[in-house]
This record gives sequence, C-alpha cells and structure tokens, in this order.
Amino acid sequence: MSSATDRLILVVDDEPRMVRFVRMNLELEGYRVIEASNGLEALEKVRDELPDLVVLDVMMPDMDGFETLARLREISTVPVIMLTVKGDEADRIRGLELGADDYVTKPFSPRELASRIRAVLRRAEMPSPVARTIIRIDDYLQIDFRQREVIVGGERIRLRPTEHRLLYHLVNNAGWVMTHEMLLSKVWGYEYRDETGLLRLYITYLRQKIEPDPAHPRYILTERGIGYRFVDFKRKQQEEEPSSAD
Repeated sequence: MSSATDRLILVVDDEPRMVRFVRMNLELEGYRVIEASNGLEALEKVRDELPDLVVLDVMMPDMDGFETLARLREISTVPVIMLTVKGDEADRIRGLELGADDYVTKPFSPRELASRIRAVLRRAEMPSPVARTIIRIDDYLQIDFRQREVIVGGERIRLRPTEHRLLYHLVNNAGWVMTHEMLLSKVWGYEYRDETGLLRLYITYLRQKIEPDPAHPRYILTERGIGYRFVDFKRKQQEEEPSSAD
C-alpha cells in the first residue's frame, strides 16, 4: 500500500475553522491536503487535481454535501467520507445510498478521522477477489464477481464496491455463519467491528438487489444475535444432481 505522503486528500467544508482543523491534523499524519469551500469548487478540484479521497461536509449552502456527492458520482469513483452532525441516522443512510464510503459524526477527534481515512483507502486498494467468472446459485440468481454484477432473473444488476466485498465473503463461506464482527472486519476493517448498524444497512441493500422477496430472504439468512449465513447452494446443487444409478 502507498504511504500517507503519496495521498492527496480534498477537504470540502464552508467553515474555514473546520477546514484548518482537518487540514492541520491530516498534514501531521503525512497527507497532502487541498481545500474546497463549496460543492462546485469541490467538483472542479476532483476533476483537475484527482485526489485519492474526499472529506465532504453535509451542511453547506447552495449545493449541500448530498447534491455534491450525487454529482461527484457521475464523474468519479473517488472514495468519499461524509461529515454529518449529531449522528443523524437519516443523513448517514442517505449518504451511503448516494455512494459515500463512510461517514464521521461531528464533533470528532483527529484520531478517529485519520483511522477512518486509513480504512477507506485500504479498502479502495484491495484487489478484486479472484473467482470463477460466474457463480450459478440457482435458476434465478447468478453472481459475476469479475464484473461486480448479479444476474437476477436474467437481468444484470451492478454491485457497488462494498456490496461486492460483502457478497463475496458471504458466498465464499456459504452454509457457514459469519458473525457480525467477522463480516465487519473483513469488509470494512477491524476498526469497524462494532458498526453492526452499517452491516445491517448493506445486508438490506444486497437483499433488495438479489432476493425475490427481500422481506422473506431466500439467500442471505439472518442468524439472530450472531450474524448472517448465505444459503448452502453447493450442497443443494449436489442433492439435486441425478445419481449415477438413475
């Protein structure tokens, strides 16, 4: 992995004091930092400077962080960490749905932000898991890990990077219970091992994409109080295969 000194961070916030605070602490960590005070300036900086990560405040005048993120995702896949206020769950969910990679709640410590940045950059550098081109679960569901797609009822549906990693670990441990802590550590990083709400949110996203009836899941099963288990499709396929005596 590249060192922090190779990494360019764009900090987007309309409050100069907050920008100075974040910039000072990130530079102490060895990052290079550039600034933007509004959404339009942020879009220009992403296009012209190609930062490795964006720290984006939600509450900005004219174009807020959500609109900025939506427009940013039309032109770039750069990792984005949203800064939200008072732990507003609706803001966090909205940011993640628009394509944010993580969120940090104000007020936050420099150590927390630096830890989140390291984790997001580490995930962004992870190579795509090597797997068979297409894994057939059954007649309804197939998974194309190389293309980060699921084929649901014959229709191809794109997976976001985090959804892709989560589904990869579930499918490759099909039939086994993956604990909350295990999935969070593998998909997001050890720093996230207590973020069960984040895991539930992404399980919901996956179920909405792959399940015939997300309210009554067929593939991603909940082990209450423990974690999640992907249906053991390999054993089911073996049981359905005709025996040599037939």
